[in-house]
Amino acid sequence: MKRITVLSMSLLLALPALAQQKEQTRIKESAQVLRDIVGMPDKGIPHDLLDKAECVVVFPSVKKAAFVVGGSYGRGIITCRKSPNFNGPWSAPAMFALEGASFGLQIGGQATDFVLLVMNEQGAKSVMSSKVKLGADASIAAGPVGRATSAETDIVMKAQILSWSRSRGVFAGISLAGSTMRSDNDGNKSLYGKDLTATDIVIDGKVPPPPAARPLLALLNKTSPKHINK
Repeated sequence: MKRITVLSMSLLLALPALAQQKEQTRIKESAQVLRDIVGMPDKGIPHDLLDKAECVVVFPSVKKAAFVVGGSYGRGIITCRKSPNFNGPWSAPAMFALEGASFGLQIGGQATDFVLLVMNEQGAKSVMSSKVKLGADASIAAGPVGRATSAETDIVMKAQILSWSRSRGVFAGISLAGSTMRSDNDGNKSLYGKDLTATDIVIDGKVPPPPAARPLLALLNKTSPKHINK
């Protein structure tokens, strides 16, 4: 009995560390997705859109949920430019969740990466609400791919959120209208060790970035160090 008790205690002590490691892996995978996409010459996200964005959301390796017909569920991260006007350096990442109908590009169990840019303050406030339905609570459009000149379209200029996907090596704009996003508070607790919402982390800056976020923030601060509100 004593041995069983010791083993049980060891497992209980190990669970928080394992959960934290899972969220750290999520941050690292999100950084890799961004690095791959930003590094695409003439095929990635237009850099002028990244400069105009107030928040970046990344969902790496989203797969269809087997328990819901045509449904999908993904976990990722969100980081926003700090300061009340969203024009400072990029914030510590908060854990985020994506839920919704079939996203169309998942074939044969292939995972799909999603990147979303939140383009204005109204969109950022919508995303930071308890749960936002894309296309209803916040307007969303498929993001353009390639050179900056391709970003000067009416739908791009008016959308609060722009979205892209990558599946089987193909990167393209995709609309996630009908899906929902929310703060993954359980993931935040696992990562930071206390109850926190995305607003607490991204807007209020209640915790510093974890070491696992250094590559992600270094990439964003190097690629898009300043917000261009034009």
